[in-house]
Amino acid sequence: MCGRYTLTATKEQIEEQLGVQLEDYQPRYNIAPSQRVLSLISDGKSRRAGYLKWGLVPVWAKDPKIGYKMINARGETVDEKPAFKRLFKRRRCLIVADGFYEWKRTEKNKKPYRITVNEGIFTFAGLWDRWKSDDKEIVSCTILTTEPNEAMKEIHDRMPVILGEEERDVWLDPSLEDKEILNDLIRPYPAKDMNAYEVSTLVNSPKNEVDACIRSLVE
Repeated sequence: MCGRYTLTATKEQIEEQLGVQLEDYQPRYNIAPSQRVLSLISDGKSRRAGYLKWGLVPVWAKDPKIGYKMINARGETVDEKPAFKRLFKRRRCLIVADGFYEWKRTEKNKKPYRITVNEGIFTFAGLWDRWKSDDKEIVSCTILTTEPNEAMKEIHDRMPVILGEEERDVWLDPSLEDKEILNDLIRPYPAKDMNAYEVSTLVNSPKNEVDACIRSLVE
């Protein structure tokens, strides 16, 4: 699964690399479910950046608390599950990051690692939806996951779906509904382009939002 990540790049770096304009941006060192996350959608002509709540609340949900259980969607079945298949066709998004955390289980405990990619800023494949009830509205998202690559196998049995620059426009294209093309994007990111290092257990609590969270334990 993917349950915690970072976005520490500058506003200017994100705007230049992803071709968007940002408002109300602050670097984040320990992003957690239920929080607002920087995301991208497209109308087919241009990308637009904004914030979605992490934890999908489908339009048909009776209780918005369902979002706590839907922070991730398994890529292998996303085109089949009732909660996701409609969104897989029409409401795809990208969630912006520059690292994510995963916990490696040992005999004694779990050790947190931060995983980055060589290109710096990257994007998770996501789905979004809009939920309304009376005067309340929640626009939320979920992050797709897939089987781990060779590097991630040493840490966890799942990893988020990461899309490169050439894949982003395909994923965001609202006119594209071809499941074969979309499913081909749901695959492990190349292990050779990823790096992982152990970090402090500070990241275990989302209350800890400091740059010490991303520091390597090995100098």
